[in-house]
Order: sequence, then C-alpha cells, then structure tokens
Amino acid sequence: MSKAELVEMMAEKAGLTKADAARALDAFMEGVTTGLKKEEKVTLVGFGTFSSKKREARTARNPQTGETVKIPARNVVSFKVGSKLKEAVN
Repeated sequence: MSKAELVEMMAEKAGLTKADAARALDAFMEGVTTGLKKEEKVTLVGFGTFSSKKREARTARNPQTGETVKIPARNVVSFKVGSKLKEAVN
C-alpha cells in the first residue's frame, strides 16, 4: 500500500478530505520521528512500539572483493508488533 492509498483510505474511514488525511498522516510521521530522535519509545497500544537503538561500530567484509570495511556506529529504528495487530494479520 502506498502513502497515497493510505491517505485515501484514511479519508474515507474518518470522513475527512484527502488533504486533511494527508496532513494528519504527515503529523503522525513527524511525531514518531521527533520521539525517536529524542531516544524515546513511541507506543500505540495494540498496534506496536517504535524504538531507536544504538548499533555499535563494526567491521564487515565485502563479499565481492574480500576487502574489510569499517561500518560506523549509528542509530537504527526498531518496531515491535502489538497484540491486536498480530491477531488481525494472522
């Protein structure tokens, strides 16, 4: 499902215009991003939890050349599925 399809579905389900639904979705994504930047968890009960984790620097090997490459430390986003979403999908 693309962002445009999601906006269209949100507009239909909530009785909003597509522009209002798009603004609501953008605000949601901005809120999740802001929370993760502050290294907080963003929990939507029943849906899931977004969290940011620190990944340490490491060395890896390029499989084509065999050359070792240094991968710098960075933050990665993690998502843990909530119980209601898990049940709905299964």
